[in-house]
Amino acid sequence: MKKREHRLFIRVTDEERSCILDKMYGMGIHSLSAYIRKMALDGYCLNLDLPQLRRMAYLLQNCSNNLNQVAKRVNESGKIYAADLADLRTRLDELIDIGKQILSKLAEL
Repeated sequence: MKKREHRLFIRVTDEERSCILDKMYGMGIHSLSAYIRKMALDGYCLNLDLPQLRRMAYLLQNCSNNLNQVAKRVNESGKIYAADLADLRTRLDELIDIGKQILSKLAEL
């Protein structure tokens, strides 16, 4: 972690302080220092709390578990079931759709 040795002091009105805090909490940030530093250095903060990202992570975990089970079954018995492949295909298609939704939302930023 970087050691920050220098302090900057600014003065704001009550209204400006309230506005800054509202924006900071709206972004899900709880450290005023971190928020001010990020805004001063980069000029923006992004809150990427997209429910699609959580859904995508869940589906990826599901697909990897299912794929491991299919691979284990194939290695043990030498057989693969069409239902297992169809389930994986459905989940992968949903992942692709969610990925497209996420990309379109990010493109709007």
